[in-house]
Amino acid sequence: MNKSLNRRWTLVMVLMFGMVLLTACGTKYAALPINEDVDICAICKMQVKDDAYATQLTTKDGQNYKFDDIGCMNQWKTENGTDNIGMDYVRDYNDKEWIEYSKATYVYDASLRTPMAYGILNFKDKPSAEAFIAEQGVGTIMTAEDLASHDWKQNTENMDMMGEHGHDAHGHGEEGASEGTHQEGEMEEESGH
Repeated sequence: MNKSLNRRWTLVMVLMFGMVLLTACGTKYAALPINEDVDICAICKMQVKDDAYATQLTTKDGQNYKFDDIGCMNQWKTENGTDNIGMDYVRDYNDKEWIEYSKATYVYDASLRTPMAYGILNFKDKPSAEAFIAEQGVGTIMTAEDLASHDWKQNTENMDMMGEHGHDAHGHGEEGASEGTHQEGEMEEESGH
């Protein structure tokens, strides 16, 4: 009987230890700040700007990956799977606040300029996305579930129009991209390159 009792106590202890571990594993994930001096996109190896296009994910084992465009984050997920992702984040286009990927509302149009020309912008709620579409006159509202079946094509024409390294040199919108490209050309002429 002692052997049976010992086995039961051992089983109870193992179960209790397992429950303690599960409780302790209730890991809280948080988006990390962007450091433009060192943060490089895990996919395209471009600098991650501290702007509305930055995205990131943290794996369950604590590895953090940052991306300069939501399309790059999607490519990482395609290559590495999603089972080990603890949390993934995008930034609100208007105020740059971090939002959980699954809770954001997205606007897609091939003509929208993003660092790697995927044409997807992130918003913290549907009214903000609708206001953007009403103001710009383009775009389709999407959810995270919709993005799962999105074709993720890059608009190569927009990539050609973006400033060096695919980033709009002056923030959001077409005017900034045009100005950024023009000013870079002027700087090259002045320096003789």
